[in-house]
Amino acid sequence: MAPGVRLVQKVSSTRAFVRVAPHVIPAMDRTVHRLTRGKVLLSARMLPGLILTVPGARSGRLRTTPLACMPENETDGTEGTEGGGAGQSWILVGSNFGRTGHPAWTANLLAGPGKAVVNWRGQDIPVRATLLEGAERDAVWQTALKFWPPYAAYQARIEREIRLFRLERREEPAA
Repeated sequence: MAPGVRLVQKVSSTRAFVRVAPHVIPAMDRTVHRLTRGKVLLSARMLPGLILTVPGARSGRLRTTPLACMPENETDGTEGTEGGGAGQSWILVGSNFGRTGHPAWTANLLAGPGKAVVNWRGQDIPVRATLLEGAERDAVWQTALKFWPPYAAYQARIEREIRLFRLERREEPAA
């Protein structure tokens, strides 16, 4: 575990963090990501991160959101030359830092699951999103809790079930 991760996990579980982080972290990530032409995502120093671009559920306008993710099917982090192997997938956790409402990006994925693109390590990759449910969701949730324990504190503070999505590379153009 990287130095300072336990401290960050402890701080990120607090209500004060929840009040500040949603306004500060995404703005910093978007700015640094743009300035470095997709090569740096500050929050990825603690957790793997990607940039999700998906049409808005109501407006249809492209919405870009930096998000923490759990990479799947990646053996050593260097697989493939175009942003990961063909089997690369990612889990996104719609925790919204433990705030009451679902994050907007989850509604956008539900409205256009085959229209999303992720920027992963500087590469744009078209993906298809699947909302995880039932036993599959339960198993992935347990993995998510091991991956980032503060998710348990977020879930404990809210009544809604945190949405989990699997994003898988798609070869066909966006619909």
